[in-house]
Amino acid sequence: MNLPLRRVTRPVYRAHHPMWAFDPVSGEGARARGGRFNRPGTAALYTSMSPETAWLEAQQGFPFKAQPMTLCAYDVDCAGVLDLTTDAGRVAAGTSLAELGSAWEDLATTGNPMPTWLLAERLIGIGCAGIIVPSFAARSTARDANLVFWKWAAVPPHKVAVIDDERRLPLNQNSWKTPSTS
Repeated sequence: MNLPLRRVTRPVYRAHHPMWAFDPVSGEGARARGGRFNRPGTAALYTSMSPETAWLEAQQGFPFKAQPMTLCAYDVDCAGVLDLTTDAGRVAAGTSLAELGSAWEDLATTGNPMPTWLLAERLIGIGCAGIIVPSFAARSTARDANLVFWKWAAVPPHKVAVIDDERRLPLNQNSWKTPSTS
């Protein structure tokens, strides 16, 4: 498979549960539960190309019932990224918009092969570090896109580093209290 991989150097964004703000680059939540582009057991870091898209993605289809979240920006300098927002990228990867936007959560419960998981495994197997994909979140538009990483580190060639110059993020999970059951 000859893919038009490229280097991405730009900020990206992620909105997540504040309880996990102490480790904003872990990918462990996606490893534990799986996602559109990773089966359970495979780590992935889901980010968005704009803060607005990160917000839409974090709302899980409930934009009028917003819950507290931490919005982080990341400094990216990552090689080996495939852009699946373009026809050329999708043709080279052997996929389609319909396949990328499939109802992955429903499919995952059927036990049938998940097209986006199979695609991710093929791409990971040939050394692809990540993909740029359209957002399929409720209320997203053609401008909304995500960058999903399967390979990332604190330094290039796969740099994805949270921007926290003022050290506002907590150092560990102990800074968050569990809601009481009163």
